[in-house]
Formats: sequence, structure tokens, C-alpha cells
Amino acid sequence: MDLRRIMETVNMIDNENLDLRTTTMGISLLDCIDSDSDRACQKIYDKITTKAENLVKVARGLETEYGIPIANKRITVTPISLIAAASGDSDYVKYAVTLDKAAKAVGVDLIGGFSALVHKGYQNGDRILIKSIPQALKETERVCSSVNVGSTRSGINMDAVKEMGQIVIENEKINPLNNGNLVIFCNAVEDNPFMAGGFHGVGESDVALNVGVSGPGVVKTALEKVKGESMDVVAETIKQTAFKVTRMGQLVGQEASKRLGVDFGIVDLSLAPTPAQGDSVANILEEIGLESVGAHGTTAALAMLNDAVKKGGIMACSHVGGLSGAFIPESEDAGMIAAAEKGILTVDKLEAMTAVCSVGLDMIAVPGDTPAETISAMIADEAAIGMINNKTTAVRVIPVPGKDVGDSIEFGGLFGYAPIMPVHKESSAAMINRGGRIPAPVHSFKN
Repeated sequence: MDLRRIMETVNMIDNENLDLRTTTMGISLLDCIDSDSDRACQKIYDKITTKAENLVKVARGLETEYGIPIANKRITVTPISLIAAASGDSDYVKYAVTLDKAAKAVGVDLIGGFSALVHKGYQNGDRILIKSIPQALKETERVCSSVNVGSTRSGINMDAVKEMGQIVIENEKINPLNNGNLVIFCNAVEDNPFMAGGFHGVGESDVALNVGVSGPGVVKTALEKVKGESMDVVAETIKQTAFKVTRMGQLVGQEASKRLGVDFGIVDLSLAPTPAQGDSVANILEEIGLESVGAHGTTAALAMLNDAVKKGGIMACSHVGGLSGAFIPESEDAGMIAAAEKGILTVDKLEAMTAVCSVGLDMIAVPGDTPAETISAMIADEAAIGMINNKTTAVRVIPVPGKDVGDSIEFGGLFGYAPIMPVHKESSAAMINRGGRIPAPVHSFKN
């Protein structure tokens, strides 16, 4: 790898918000399974604090050495529903508390993997874990939870979709911000370094280091130099920029893995925004030629952006994975927030955009009186987009008690704030209450 070319990218750090969004260590807990939950939790704590003991230290050392900010240091673990199922416990809150304790001990920002995979059906551990989510998130600070309710290969588990709508409402009653740590997926991936949906899949190695890169500001600055040029030039400019950013991610990921003595996993190529000025995916779309994100043409511009980022990144790195593309959260992105406040960007438009971006309806704040069935229907819509298009989609929706359209909620930090968005008042309850499973699409049967 040509270090001189990579270090050119450092010039983008000071003025264009370039950073390495996360170094995430994935840790398998399969060897921690025990019928005694106290023993299992002790094994989990010991393994995490041993394997990740130097994660933060190494990341900070690389920040100093290369001058590249690493915004977050995180851990993912094997879905806890698989680990705790042997215990016979009636709830898995103690497992979440153990993860939280271990995360604090090693100094990481977040730990993901309080998760269940129920896209085709439940095992007993899945049922217990899902029912434990509200209390687990209440009692922890750094734990993230996710549930996979559908896949292209298996269809959509509508019983799980219904239940997750109810879980979101239970979280709202405890603390609406807890829903920021819960993601409901279709086609969840095993090597996602981003939160709150990250977990360490059973097909991964015992310990692996995954990296998530980001650079919306860098892409926007590059596009400012090709104003008025054709879309071919725009796409090529994005590709070249993504190449440079991804090279930086690969350098840091490989070096961190070597110093930690663990496998290098993947680089996730996602453009992940923050509320900081100039660090917005929405602003990239507007630089392409939209008066505001949400206008007609937004979906086409986003499709081109997402594809160009992947093409440039894949050329730069041998191991690409995770979600890879462009995130479009309602909060976290100053441009998205502004468009939502003006009523230009709606839930329906965001849903259309999710067909061509990385994930789905992300950090969407809705009125506090939104019924559970409506939340479930939003989850079902996103899962259907993911299932039919053979891509990952997700929902992170936040009903806010006492708030209605025109109000806003402050999340703080990287999450920023979000205006409350209107949802359709018409009921979806009769459909959601049917339960059962939406069959897999015909194109899923490929061998």
C-alpha cells in the first residue's frame, strides 16, 4: 500500500470533517455458553475485558501517529439470544448488565449484540431476549440491541414485526431515547461495525477488527470543484474520493489488527453524517443539484451516490463489508434536519430513499401517541424493501411522549436533534394482527 497517497487524505481532516468513524472489535462468545448464567456472565466479562483490553489504547495511538481522528471505539458480540438460551433464565437482563460492565471496563463507547435473529421463527432464547429489551436498555448505558425480523431468503416474520412495535412503545414509556439503541433489521449482516445494529455473527472468526469510514464533507468539497459537469463526472469524482477515504480506513484497520494480534475483518464504506456543519449526506445531494433534499430527484441522486461510493471503495480495499453506502438518518445530519423542519423531507420520501441507500428509516422521531401497530407497519414496509431488493434495511424509530408534529427532541452528541415527523393516521392494525409470515420472494431461491 502506498503510504504517501494515503497520507494525502490527512489534509482533508482539518477542514472537511474527515474521520474514521469507528474501530469495532467483534468477539465471539460461543465458548462462554453455560447452563449456569452466573458462570456464563463471568466468562463473557473475562473474555471481553481480555480480548479488548488494549483496543482503546491502540486506537488512540494510531490517532496520534497518523493524525486521523477515530470518533468511536466499539465492540460487537455474538447475539446474546444464542448464548443465554442454555441458561434457563426467565430474562436476560443480567447478560446486558454484564456487557455494559465490560464495555465500561475497557473504555469503549458502545457494545452491540443484545440481539436476536428471528427472520424465520423464534427459538426460546429469542423470545426471552426480546421481552428483556426494555429493561435491559433501562439498566445499561452502552448496550445496543437489534432484532432481525426478515430476509430475502426466508421472508418476513410478521409475529416478530408485531412484537417489535410493542417493544418500541414499551421503551417509549421508560425513556424514548432508549429506542436510539434499538434497531429492527431485514437482512442483517454479521460484520457491521456501526451501532446500534452491530453484532458479531456466528460465521465470523473468534476475534476480528472491523472499521467504519466516513467522509460526507470530503465528498461535498470534491463535488464543489465539478459544478455544472455531467453526472458521469459527478459519479467519477465520488468514486475517486471514496477510494482515498477507504484506503485510509484499510491502513488503520490493518495496523490496529496487527497491534492487537487479531484478524482484520472488513472496512465498511458508509458515509455516516454528524450534526456538524459540512458533515451532511443531505448537503452532498444538494451539491449534485437539488434545491433541498426531499425534492424530486433525491432518490436518483442518492442511488448514484451510494453506487459510486461502493465502486470507489471496493477498488481501494480487498475486504469490504458491513453496510457500506450512505446513511440517511433524520437526526445526526444537519441537512436532513433542516429539510424535515420545512416539511420537504417526509417519512414517505425517506422510505423511497431507503430502497437505494445503506440502511433504512433511521432515528425517525414521531408523535408520542403513535400506535404500536403503526410502528410495526413501518417496520414491515422497510423489511419488504430489504427483502425484495436483497439488501439490508432497518428501522430505528423514536416515538416521543407529549410531542407532536412541529416539536422536536434533543438527543445530544452525534445524534443531534430531530423534528417530530408526521405519520399516517389511518390504522394498519388489522394487517399487523394477522401475524404469520410473508413468504420469501421468488427470486430468493437461487443455489
